[in-house]
Amino acid sequence: MSTIDLLIAVRDEHATRFKEKLSTNTSLHLQIVNNKKDALDVLADRNVHTDVFVVDNGLEDVYLLITELRQKYPRLLIILVDEDADFGMPGQADDISTEPFRHDDLVNKIKRLMSDRQLETLRSDSLPAVRNIAQRLRTANGRTGKHESAVATCKDMGYDYVAYYNLETKEPIKMELRAQQGPPAITSIAPKIATADDLMGWVVQNGQSRIAGHKDTPNHPMVARGRLGIVACVPVAFSGQVYGVMVICNDRPNSLTQENVMMIELVSAQLAAALSKER
Repeated sequence: MSTIDLLIAVRDEHATRFKEKLSTNTSLHLQIVNNKKDALDVLADRNVHTDVFVVDNGLEDVYLLITELRQKYPRLLIILVDEDADFGMPGQADDISTEPFRHDDLVNKIKRLMSDRQLETLRSDSLPAVRNIAQRLRTANGRTGKHESAVATCKDMGYDYVAYYNLETKEPIKMELRAQQGPPAITSIAPKIATADDLMGWVVQNGQSRIAGHKDTPNHPMVARGRLGIVACVPVAFSGQVYGVMVICNDRPNSLTQENVMMIELVSAQLAAALSKER
């Protein structure tokens, strides 16, 4: 397993202990903060990648924080640490650790969640939607055909609007709309260019899927203006190479979930693998 990017939010008096206990593990890359604001800032930073977020139960508004992160970063793995409890339920977190450093409990939970995520992706390769896109991509003509096939597969899942933006330049970030499906009233005015300032640019730079509602930033212009209710944006990348992003939108707010994002990630992975074989 490659290095795991770990963000830890703990009370200031516990930060040194967490650093001492975890920094010797070469499979972990640590960043430690001691309040909700700093945690949100790190997660929102387009230049910082986070695989797992470990949060101290003693931080202020911790359950509200987890709820917010679960909606905004649906594929972020979250572990709640509650050392004052004999046992506990994780709630909206993925797991809970009551004795983080006894028998490497926290490290073991981090690695198990990462391993489960990889197995989840492998198992999902047998799902009809993924088999569908693999078949479509094999017969698609060139890059444009592959872009259109992937968008059509996502649209078939029932989303109101789907688009693919292709990464044209990295410095500065510039992406062009290459394929889209949805109501003519939306497709006719959808932005043709995406930049570092919008949701698509954030996802390309951060390498992590993200959901945004009407009031969130960064955002997709059609959601920010209220023409659509919610958006999820997923990177299209293979073996370190980023090709672009897939965008799905619904009219109804709060109608996209972690499961929706996972399925789009699987389609995007198939698209990226197919694009990597194009000359």
